[in-house]
Amino acid sequence: MTKDVIALTPRMPDPWAVLAGLLSGGPDRLVGTRGEGAVIQLCDAQGRPLVSVEAPLLVSVEGEAERLLGAAAPPVPYWWTEARATTGVAEAEQLAGAFATRLAALVGGSAWPPDAAGSLAVVKSDGVSVAPEPAAAQPAIDVLTEKVAVVIQDRPVVAMTAWLSDAFRAAAEAGLGLQIVSPAGTTLSPVVRDALGGWPSRWIVQDERDGYYDGLTGAVLRWQDGAFDPVLSPDATQDDARTPVAAAYQEVHDTGDRQLGLTFRMVHPADERLVLGGGLETVWRELTGEPPAGWGTSEPANLPWSPARLTDVAHERAPEPTWFVAVGNRSRPGIATVRVTRTKAGVEEEVTLAFGYGADEEPPLDALPAAAEALATRHRLQSMLVQLRKARRDVTVPPRFEGPGVPLAFVLGAEEVRAMPGDRARRTPLSEQPVRLGPRTRPALYYPLPGNPSDLAGWRDFEKLMRHLKGA
Repeated sequence: MTKDVIALTPRMPDPWAVLAGLLSGGPDRLVGTRGEGAVIQLCDAQGRPLVSVEAPLLVSVEGEAERLLGAAAPPVPYWWTEARATTGVAEAEQLAGAFATRLAALVGGSAWPPDAAGSLAVVKSDGVSVAPEPAAAQPAIDVLTEKVAVVIQDRPVVAMTAWLSDAFRAAAEAGLGLQIVSPAGTTLSPVVRDALGGWPSRWIVQDERDGYYDGLTGAVLRWQDGAFDPVLSPDATQDDARTPVAAAYQEVHDTGDRQLGLTFRMVHPADERLVLGGGLETVWRELTGEPPAGWGTSEPANLPWSPARLTDVAHERAPEPTWFVAVGNRSRPGIATVRVTRTKAGVEEEVTLAFGYGADEEPPLDALPAAAEALATRHRLQSMLVQLRKARRDVTVPPRFEGPGVPLAFVLGAEEVRAMPGDRARRTPLSEQPVRLGPRTRPALYYPLPGNPSDLAGWRDFEKLMRHLKGA
């Protein structure tokens, strides 16, 4: 497995501390840079990277080291400095560990993982070399074929780090799928799950019994023709390409944990006074009593919650789309992604949000209508879907079957209600009729879905409602 080693320090590593860490390979080790100097690399004699070190990141959000690493961190704010060792080179892993150990010794703090902390002595790496380009051209990518880019991650949580974000971008620009390989016991950030998309991108989990399997579908996989692809069952036919499902994926343990998920879209006029993130903050406050704890353009979310700063970043990147992640505090786990896109209709915000609840905690379902009304009346809501599902309280994705969510409610914004002919939006085939939100003259509509949360009846009601609203 590739080794990611992280130094968590209360003070910013100054240039001399970074230089001392880089000298862990000896004074003759070559040093290179990438990304306009944002990444520094220790290289072999041919200039190919052994260890890549990213610029230190100031983290001002409590709980991110615990959420992503399971590690204790200095009090916020602290500095997060990542060193990534090249795959399959033992000396590279030692170099990364020595770099982080030296950094922590000079400016305080600790190195993660604990067993990566090594000696302060110089690592003997004479004669060590790594794979030639193009595999070494992108520090985050471990294997490159004509079909996929493969990233190996040995972390408790595979998160959308700056490294992984670069890998997604590089694979997309090359027209390749991205396949992430991790050991058993690793979980996936919902942010990464949503970014993986479809084939040939996958989350691949190593398994003692079945070798490898897809962490999101359970399909047993093998490395075939330059990519991880499903294994066919012996009784598979041309018309029925059956795929074995890994035993580990089918081991379901119902802990009683649940997640409340909301997906909603807002469309704003393209106005210089527009402030983004207000709709997300409104929902967060309605359902938890607090705003989000922090946000960022990657994980860890490193900035204290600020709609104004979030808006500034989106404005600087316009007209290109912008993506953000927002997180909650440790008492109420929550994570959201926000996609901001400029379209002909204006500025669209698409939010995917999930909160986690333990077996002894009740999701605040009674607060949903108030949250929907606030979105509809103050944030130009277009539509929203609310679901409840059996899933982990910490809102990470395990490599086993969790089951789909059950729709609890659907909300249609005022403009969409007004655009529908006649009374179609107000009269539905469901047993419960919609609740009016906002002013009587321009209402939004809240549709309770009467399906039993313990089964899939909610999906049948939701499908029936969608057919009706579309006039089918």
